[in-house]
Amino acid sequence: MNLLHDVQARWFFGGVLGLLAVASVIGAILARTTRGEKGLAVVANLNARIRAWWLMAGFFFVAVISGGTGSIVLFAIMSFLALREFITLTPTGRGDQRALFWAFFIITPAHYYFVWTEWYGFFSIFIPVYVCMWLPICNAMAGDTKDFLARTAKVQWGLLVCVYFVSCAPALLTLKIPGYEGQNAKLLCFLVVVAQMSDVLQYVWGKLCGRTPIAPHVSPSKTVEGFAGGVASAVALGAALWWITPFNPWQAALMALAICVMGFFGGLVMSAIKRDRGVKDFGAMIEGHGGMLDRIDSLCFAAPLFFHLVRFFYT
Repeated sequence: MNLLHDVQARWFFGGVLGLLAVASVIGAILARTTRGEKGLAVVANLNARIRAWWLMAGFFFVAVISGGTGSIVLFAIMSFLALREFITLTPTGRGDQRALFWAFFIITPAHYYFVWTEWYGFFSIFIPVYVCMWLPICNAMAGDTKDFLARTAKVQWGLLVCVYFVSCAPALLTLKIPGYEGQNAKLLCFLVVVAQMSDVLQYVWGKLCGRTPIAPHVSPSKTVEGFAGGVASAVALGAALWWITPFNPWQAALMALAICVMGFFGGLVMSAIKRDRGVKDFGAMIEGHGGMLDRIDSLCFAAPLFFHLVRFFYT
């Protein structure tokens, strides 16, 4: 189905563009009226984030509208960039060069090829089983045994999170859902919008009334109040978007809840990694947002759960 001819898709895309337009107007007003160095810095960061959202939304919409191949290529590029950021933060040596070559230039493209060909039986076990056996073999053959276990595990885990987990998002396009044929791109939109809006809303609620840190030694900015308010708001948004999914309103709310909760824990885990490595962000490629992995940290954990819930209950 061509989403440009889908009335529901046009309403959805129009709503997202309208929301971004409103955010841009608010940002412009704040830039003109805010005084004080600290306030101007906050507004400048906000406007940088809004500009980045326009760019990211544009890339995502073009990929989704272009069909399944475009979406898979987009997420493959995102996985490659996220994996590069992850590996950059983890110490590697000369003995890892062979394994890293395989990870970036053979395993990642091969995995997305299996997604593109809808070969669920192999894409679901390729990285968790066969790659996790092959990478330590590569490192052992290189002959470097210093920190062997830690070095190998880092590359394995990077592939699991940045490639395998992320690929579950475009894999939604391969599901055969009775009565929903040709509309799976809207399901991908549902996942991405709920996960990203949950991040934004948790941040907003945390700034407005956050008092009690959930994990103060990992991410002091994540609070109980921010989590509760953000998740509740994002679940309400998910329920309101039931009409673009194969779910009824209460099912859409439950799916959104699963996305939000797992997305929160994804962000928490990634914060723990950054704190362990002593950095604020994984990178700086996205203005106002940090790196690619900073932007999709919640999606990394939400996508696999959402994909398998849909696959189990609706196919």
